[in-house]
Amino acid sequence: MMRAPVLLTTETCNLFMSGLSLESRNVLLPGCAVVDLPLGKRLYEAERAVRHAYFLTSGLASVVTPMEKGEGAEVGFIGDEGIVGSLQLLGPAAPVTQCMMQLAGSGLRIPMAALQSAFDSSEEIRKRVLEFMQEQAMTVGQISGCNRLHSAQNRLVRWLLMAQDRVHVDVLTFTHEYLAQMIGTRRTTVTILAGELQAKGLVSYHRGTIRIVSRAGLEAIACDCYPIVQRLYANLYRREDVALGAA
Repeated sequence: MMRAPVLLTTETCNLFMSGLSLESRNVLLPGCAVVDLPLGKRLYEAERAVRHAYFLTSGLASVVTPMEKGEGAEVGFIGDEGIVGSLQLLGPAAPVTQCMMQLAGSGLRIPMAALQSAFDSSEEIRKRVLEFMQEQAMTVGQISGCNRLHSAQNRLVRWLLMAQDRVHVDVLTFTHEYLAQMIGTRRTTVTILAGELQAKGLVSYHRGTIRIVSRAGLEAIACDCYPIVQRLYANLYRREDVALGAA
């Protein structure tokens, strides 16, 4: 049975995909399948071959470097702006990171072999993929400096703003344990920090759900790392390129 072709609609919109020319989208979309990505879904594992890449259309995927004792540190995350698994296009080495869904969503799944073929054959696709990888690398570098030099509150505020940029909603559902892992601190510290932000009227927090009440207020107390990574994210695709149906 032939699979119905994927059409690019508001429900299957990914900024990378919708920023391509119609010709390039037609190279990729026939190999894609629309999939649900539930919370905790592993998109790839460390030290294992990556068989599929994902163009997220909603939700948030976290890229984590696992450690020997079962701990891990987040080194990046991807929303509807990019591709999960794109680094594997550069060579055969197995990833040292793992990637999982931290906010449930959906995406377009494509076999890595099909994406590799498109990357090798299409100059536009190759250029766009490399632009995304460059943004990711620069963001990782900035986050590394933030994690080393800035306070836990700075890191939490930066993280919340970056997450909202990618999921486009005010309500974020994360456990204390997850947030502690993501910003490299203790669970009790996250509880204290969330309480302080709530007392200032910037967020409301209850049982793992954080609602951003005042984005402007969070931006006002964010460290200088957030404007840098926000600018990288905003410049990844020009707004005029990402309208559905752009030729």
